[in-house]
Amino acid sequence: MPVTERFNNLDQAKQRKILAAAVEEFAEQGFMQASMNRLVHKLGIAKGSLFQYFGSKEGLFRFIFEHAVDLVRQSLRQVKRDTADADFFLRIRRSLAAGVAFIDRHPQVYQIYLKMIFQEKFPYRTEFLQQVHLFSAEYLTPLVEAGIERGELRADLDVATTVFLLDAVLDRFLQAYSVSFLDAGMGIYRAGEDQVKERIERVIEVLRQGLGSSEADPAPRSGADQKGSKRRHV
Repeated sequence: MPVTERFNNLDQAKQRKILAAAVEEFAEQGFMQASMNRLVHKLGIAKGSLFQYFGSKEGLFRFIFEHAVDLVRQSLRQVKRDTADADFFLRIRRSLAAGVAFIDRHPQVYQIYLKMIFQEKFPYRTEFLQQVHLFSAEYLTPLVEAGIERGELRADLDVATTVFLLDAVLDRFLQAYSVSFLDAGMGIYRAGEDQVKERIERVIEVLRQGLGSSEADPAPRSGADQKGSKRRHV
């Protein structure tokens, strides 16, 4: 059920309070164990008001999910704008760094995503996860196509397969940053800023070796925005 005008007409401070409390509840409890009673107790509002705003627990969760997707879209749109003239591998590097920064800014939002993947089944789970990866494909496909067109990527690459690979690599990297058993010895889990930059650089170099065009000029590690430096930083 879509969010009602009743919620949209609340002042922004109250909207943010409800949103923050709902994110916290779903992040800590997951969908099945999340309690609307506990939530209204935290918020100090009538339970009926919450149902008037969102219709159901499923409606509230859908709102949280759509809010999270919008936050990610905003972040990646900024990356795309800032790197419009940059080479493909710098754009992927910046995208991955933006993902790490997003987790640092919104850890509970990302925790909800992890619970969707690993911990439980609930209404719309398949739909939500499909949306996540379809959005990723929509973001990555133009980057790959531009990289091939500009000779930065191999001309014989299949775009859909390349996008699938990139989505898997980026998603797993971010999961490993947040989940210890997915680190697999990479040293990504809760790593400091410098270590994360170095691990991103390792991933980018492997991608460059596999996907990069042999005819393209070797891109300096300094990147387009840090000319003259011997090592590129995210």
